[in-house]
Order: sequence, then C-alpha cells, then structure tokens
Amino acid sequence: MTSLQQLTNTGITATSLQYHHHRRRSRLHRTDLKRHQSFNSLYSRSSLSLSYKTHSLPDVTSRPSFLQEIAALCEANNLTEALTLIQPHFENAAFTSLQAKEAIGLLLQACGNRKDIETGRQLHKFVSKSTHYRNDYVLNTRLITMYAMCGSPLDFRLVFDTMETKNLIQWNALVSGYTRNGLYGDAVKVFVDLISDTEFEPDNFTFPCVIKACGGIFDFGLGEVIHGMVIKKGLVLDMFVGNALVAMYGKCGVVVKAMKVFDFMPEKNLVSWNSMICALSVNGFSRESFDLLMEMLEDERLLPDAVTVVTILPVCAGEAEVDIGMGIHGFAVKLGLSEEVMVNNALVDMYSKCGYLNEAQISFEKNNNKNVVSWNTMINGFSLEGDVTEAFNLLREMQIQGEDMKADEVTILNVLPACLDKMKLRSLKELHGYSSRHCFQYEELSNAFISAYSRCGTLNSAENLFHGIRDKTLTSWNALIGGYAQNGDSIKALHLFFQMTCSGLGPDWFTISSLLLACAHLKSLQYGKEIHGYVLRNGLETDLFVGTSLLSHYIHCGKSSSARVLFDRMKDKNIVSWNAMISGYSQNGLPYEALALFRKSLLDGIQPHEIAIVSMFGACSQLSALRLGKEAHGYAFKALQTEDIFVGCSIIDMYAKSGCIKESRKVFDGLRDKNVASWNAIIAAHGIHGQGKEAIELYERMKKVGQMPDGFTYIGILVACGHAGLVEEGLNYFKEMQNFNVIEPKLEHYACLIDMLGRAGRLNDALSLANEMPEEPDNRVWSSLLSSCRTFGALEIGEKVAKKLLELESQKAENYVLLSNLYAGLGKWDDVRRVRQIMKEIGLQKDAGCSWIELGGRVYSFAVGDSLQPESEEIRVIWRRLEEKISEIGYKPNTSSVLHEIGEEEKIEILRGHSEKLAISLGLLKTTKGTTLRIYKNLRICADCHNAAKLISKLVEREIVVRDNKRFHHFRDGFCSCCDYW
Repeated sequence: MTSLQQLTNTGITATSLQYHHHRRRSRLHRTDLKRHQSFNSLYSRSSLSLSYKTHSLPDVTSRPSFLQEIAALCEANNLTEALTLIQPHFENAAFTSLQAKEAIGLLLQACGNRKDIETGRQLHKFVSKSTHYRNDYVLNTRLITMYAMCGSPLDFRLVFDTMETKNLIQWNALVSGYTRNGLYGDAVKVFVDLISDTEFEPDNFTFPCVIKACGGIFDFGLGEVIHGMVIKKGLVLDMFVGNALVAMYGKCGVVVKAMKVFDFMPEKNLVSWNSMICALSVNGFSRESFDLLMEMLEDERLLPDAVTVVTILPVCAGEAEVDIGMGIHGFAVKLGLSEEVMVNNALVDMYSKCGYLNEAQISFEKNNNKNVVSWNTMINGFSLEGDVTEAFNLLREMQIQGEDMKADEVTILNVLPACLDKMKLRSLKELHGYSSRHCFQYEELSNAFISAYSRCGTLNSAENLFHGIRDKTLTSWNALIGGYAQNGDSIKALHLFFQMTCSGLGPDWFTISSLLLACAHLKSLQYGKEIHGYVLRNGLETDLFVGTSLLSHYIHCGKSSSARVLFDRMKDKNIVSWNAMISGYSQNGLPYEALALFRKSLLDGIQPHEIAIVSMFGACSQLSALRLGKEAHGYAFKALQTEDIFVGCSIIDMYAKSGCIKESRKVFDGLRDKNVASWNAIIAAHGIHGQGKEAIELYERMKKVGQMPDGFTYIGILVACGHAGLVEEGLNYFKEMQNFNVIEPKLEHYACLIDMLGRAGRLNDALSLANEMPEEPDNRVWSSLLSSCRTFGALEIGEKVAKKLLELESQKAENYVLLSNLYAGLGKWDDVRRVRQIMKEIGLQKDAGCSWIELGGRVYSFAVGDSLQPESEEIRVIWRRLEEKISEIGYKPNTSSVLHEIGEEEKIEILRGHSEKLAISLGLLKTTKGTTLRIYKNLRICADCHNAAKLISKLVEREIVVRDNKRFHHFRDGFCSCCDYW
C-alpha cells in the first residue's frame, strides 16, 4: 500500500475540511482556540532539549568546572580534546550520570554542528558500551541528530533500530534526519510506520518535517492528506506547521492553497512571510511577491533577514527590476545584512542579470568572505555578457586564492556561455583541458561541452566527446543531435536519431524539436509530417515547445496555411508562437497576413516582442509601404523598442527599401550602440541605392571604430560596388576578405562578384569565375550572368549560360524570358518564337510587368497598358502632355525596349502604356507641386522609361524615386542616381 493510500484510509484530507470564509489577508478573530501543548512543555523544561544552540552553563557553585571545560572546548572547536577529557570519567563511579549526560550531549551537539562524524562515532562507542547510557532516550536522540547533521543516514538509522524502546522524540528525530538529508521518500515511509505501527500521535514537531518531505517529492496529493490530519489534530493554527504547509504548497506550485494557509495563520513570524514570498516568487508571481514584501515591512515588529533578501533579489533579476533591487540593497546595508556571503552573492547575481556589471563587480569586490559561489556568480555575470576575457581573468584570479577556492564543475558551466561562437573556440578548448586535467565527470558538464563545440561549429570534437561518454543519456544524444541540426547537417542529425532509438532510448520534446529543425533545413515536408504524426500519437501536441517547432517547420517548408491551422489550434499561445507565425508570414512573402496577425496580437493583449516588430518592418519593406512603415516606427518608438539593435536595423532597412535613404541614415546616426549588424544594414542600404562611394566610406569608418567586418558586410560592399560600377574596388575588397579577415567566401559572395563583372561587361571573366568557384553556381549566378549577356548582346556566352540555367530550373518562366529577350535584342525572331513555343508547351507564362504607387494611404497598381483605373483617361491625357513637353527637351522613344516583332508605331504605343509611366502620371495628378513620387516595379526598368523619368523630373521639378527588382533610381533635375549604370 502506498503512503498516500495508507494515509487516505484514515478518511482525513485537507479538502474534506473547509476553511471559514475570509478575504485574503483578513484578520482572524480567535475565540477559545488553544495551541496544542504535546511535548512542548517537556522540551522547554528539559535542559537537554533538541535545540541546536549551546545552553547556558549552570552556576559554578552548583556544577563542577568539568562541564564548563567541555562547553568551552566545544565552543573553541577542540572536539578531540573534549573527547579526551570525557573519556576517563566514563568509569568513574563518583561522576554522576546527569553530569556525564550533560557532557556527552554537549559534545554530540558540537559534533553535529561541526560535522565531525569521527569524534561523534567515538562517543557513540562509549554510549553503546555503557549499560547505563545505551538505552538512554536523550543521548540516543542526540546520536540520531548528530549523524543526521553529519549526513550519515545509515548511522542514524542504525542507532534508531538498535534502541530497545522508543518514544515519539526518537521517531521525530528519525523523520527529521531523513528530511534534513533530502531522503524525502524515507521520511514519509517512517511517518507512515509511526502512525500505523505505534500508539504515538504525531505532534507539531513531526508534521513540519513530513510536510517538508511532501514538498521535496512534489507530492501535492500526499501533502493535502497530511494537511487534513493536521486540521483533525487541532494543529492547523501552530505557526511552525503553518510555515511548513506554506512552503510545501509553494514548492508544489499550488500558490492559492499556500496563500489560504498563510492568511489563516493567527500568528506569523519572519519565516512565515519568507515562505510565502518564496512561494510567490518561484511560481512566477513576481509583482505579488513585491507587494507581500511591502506588506511585511508595514509591521514594525518584523525586519527582513538574509533569507528575505536572497528570496526577493532573484525576482528582481528575473524581472529586470533593478530599481527595486537597488532598494533592497540599500535596506540590506542599513540592516547590516550586506556583509553576509549569501546576500552579497545574491546582489552580484541580481546586478549581473540586470546588465549592471559595474555594480555587480563593486559588490563582489566588497565581499571579504568570498566562497566558490561568489566567484562563480561574478564569472557567470561576465560570461552572460559575452565578455570571455574578463570571465577568464576572473577564473585565473580564482585559482590563486587557495585550495578551498578552486574552480569546480559549476564554475566551468558558468564560463561556457561566453565560449559559444567560432571566435572563442580556443577558450573553449582551454576550459575543456582544465576539466579533463581535474577529472570532472559531471554528466551535465560533458553534455554542455558537446553543445558548446557544436555551437562553435566544431562537430568532430563534439562527436569525439560524445563517444567518450560510457553511459549515454537522452541529454547526451540530444546535445549532439541538436548540434548537427543547428549547424545544418540534417542528414547526420537524423542518422544519430535512428542510432539513439536503436539503443533503446525514446525521444523527448527537445529531440523532436531538433528533428523538426533538421527537416526544416532539408525543406522535407514529408519527414516533418511523419514527426507530426508521432507527436499526435504520443500526446506531445500539447507541449508548447513542440507545437512551436512544428509551426516553424511548416513555415520553413513554405506551408504558411498549414502553420496557421496549427497556430489557431494551439490553446496556450505564448510570445514565441506569435513571433514564429508573424515572422513566418513575412519570410514567406505574405506581408499583408503578417501585418494583420500583428494587429490581432495587439488586440489580444500580447505585448509584442522585438522579433514581431522586426517582422512588421520586414512586411512594410516588402510592400514598400512608407506611410505604414512610419506608423510602425512611431509604434516602436512609443514601445521603447527602437534602441534594440535588431529593431534599429529593420527600421534602417524599411526606410531604405521604401526609397528614403536619408531617413535610413538618420536612424543609423541616432543609434546609441552600433554593432556590426547596424553597420551592415546601412552599407547595404546605400548599396541598393547605387551610392557605392558612400557605402565604401561607411565601411572604412566601420573599421576605424574597431568593428570587424563579417561575411554580410562584404556582401553589402560588393553589391554597392556592383551597382556603382566600382569593379576594381570590389575585386580588392573580395581579396581583402580572404587575405586579411580570413573569411571564406560563400556562394553569395561569388554571386555578387559575378554580377558586378557582368554589369561591367566583363562577361568572360564572370563566366570563368562561375566555372572555377569552389561551390557549384546556383540559379541566381547564372540568371544574373544571362541578364548581363542580354544587356551587352553576347549571344555565344548567353547560350552557354542559358543551358546551365535551364538545367537547374527548367520550370521557371523568368529563365526562358531572359533567353527570349537575348534573342529579341539581336533580332533573332525565329529563336524567340522557338523559346516561346517551349514555354507554351511546358505551360509557363511570363510575369506581367506592373508598377504601384502609394497615395493617401491607398496603393494604386498598374499593369502594362492598364485601363482599369477610374482615372485611366485622365492618366493617358497627362502622359500625352508630358510626352509632348519632354520631347521638346530631348525625349525620343527607345523602341529597342519593346521586344516584339512589330512596327515602330506599334512599339511606340506599347511604350506609352508601360506601367511606371502610368504610375508617374497618376502621382502627378494626385499630388501637389514639389511632392516626391515613389514608384515600385516588379521588373527591371526599361531604357525608355528610365530616360523619360529623367526628363520628367527636370520638367516638373520633382524628385521621382523608382524601385525596380534590382535597385533604386533617384531621378532629379534630369539625372539619375545610377548615372545610367544599371
């Protein structure tokens, strides 16, 4: 029969006995209630009570000085000498038993306090051999307590079992001993034996220990049963029992019941308040724990102690409430608590986690009694900030403090967060070497090293370490599977998973999430569906982490509708779920859906995270919706999110992609802390606007202020050089990236370089580079090169490139259109017809050219020759007038832009219907003089429209900004920012 069943059979549960109705924190009016006396009077009268404080010595006239000598030696920690002094008196008949008991009791108590188990065992031998003392209740109780304090359950159980007769005090000592040593199951079993096999009734010393044991095993049901027994025995008003109940319910996460017990207590001491504050804080009721602390401080009889401070400071750290933390710090200083080691450690931890490292360091340096925890806490503070240098400096300083202050497994775990990227690999290996030399065998540490090596991209080291683990746990497998999944080696991750299942281990939520990440990298919808099926069959769909991973997988596979169905079915959505869905829409080119869901999150009371705000700006960028982007900027500013580096970068990007490079620069210049991401964003912004020299200037400034360029920096600078025609500069930066910054060029870098060479007409060089690059060129490389062949009329190279492109993507209409345009530009109409026939047979259709303009919060779209707008006739009239006027200042229709085998007049008529011209005309019709026009186009702007836009800007004295599918063109005073290089 289980403990819970045995206790339930008594018919007593806390839920079967109702509390009187009362409001939270209402006064309890006591009438004829009396506290249960039980063994209180016995303990209070006995000079040998179980209190751990040393008793005052009797007057010298009534007791021999021998007892005073023993007490003095115990106080001075000279326990061996005290034992030597006691030993001769054991056989002295003149020595009274009471004096011997007093002396032995004092020494046993001192052994427990000092954890001197060897001296305690010597005393145990004397007591066991003595016929006078071997069955003495008091001394045997002292022995049980001493062994419990020394952490030796086998010894204290042996003492208990060898006693011929026992009373409740020994049972209580045994329950207390198991509880003290964390053997909560044994404590409960002894309690069940007590109430089942003896006539003794548990009292207000028994219950606090067994209630604590229930909290230790997180058995809320058993705790309720014992609570019911407490009520039946009239001990519910006992303060110590009440404190234990509050702590137990708090540990089991049942805060409402903890609060009911707390409110029902007629008397509360500091432990009561500390227990309730702790119950609130560990269960996430941060604000309530602060409120309760303030309520406690209203009672002038109560002053916070060290426990209060170390309970509330982690709440301040978790909520980033540094102001409250500073207030607690000031209070601790006034009360003289700040000198206590655990208080100082909690202060260092709070300041570190709130980002106040200077204050943390000051508190750390003021601590004159540092222990290993103190050093670990300060090291962890630097590590969390990514300051590997300071973390290691402190680690080395710790090593010279003496043998008692050497780094342990926890120290290493605290340093590891600072060593989680490739630049810190050497530091990671140094830590690993230290751990190996000191034979640290902690399983969690080995798994942490596997994870750290994986994060640094050194998967061979991670796998070697994994294979060195004799008994691999699920956590070990998860660390390696997760490492391969995060590094993009999805096949290896899946292979390891199959190995793990063959070893007899089943997956948990972390394994499932890693597998889904691997499937997302593979874009394997089928594998993901199979894992989804496993999740459903095993009831894991309710796990929020698994649900979010499934959501992310469907998004990565481009199945936004499936992801949305899953999202809508999630009962308990958290901020991560909302972020994943909003960003998923944005990533999959569904900006309207992303913005709609963002608005819904606000209506549902979700406080948006930086990720959602970044996705919102991304959606505005895709739509080139400047007005909406400005509104989003205002929202982010009010929400105090603009200082976040990622939000700042997304704002820079939004303004740049909406044609407002000046606004982008203003946002960048206003950033307080600029990191490599913000420099990359502004360099890329100038790049897509064709401002190559400005991008280069920013790049040089970036290096001067000490920011190291990364791979993304070089993509931005290469794009900028390509759009500005700065070929030699671009080639030099490509060499610099390899030779000086030791960055291995990736496919994206080669694509930028080939595009740059192609735009400059160096087609042979571009083709040679494409054929010689270490990675296989993808469709972007060949498409860019084919477009350049069309520009320069390079038929031979163009046909070679087209062959490569169509081998990679034979089902994409854009590729056939590029080849058709190459032939059309050279007048090879037979080939044009042949390519178009292939498209027709495959079922491909050319994307129609379209342009759009945002006016007054409304977006107007135009296709070629569009006549669907209500203002279509007015638009055509305006264009005719414009055409007449710009013809007077040099405009001539460029019919080579019309790639059809038709007459010149027909070509001119087609040119008049080009979508960007219609959008410009509507803009002039709907806006006042001087307003900048911003036009967006899905295809590359043709030469005729480009020339017309230059002349219109001069004629109407306005700036016209056109964003095509390659870059931005700023037309002003008859010139374009691209200098006709596009």
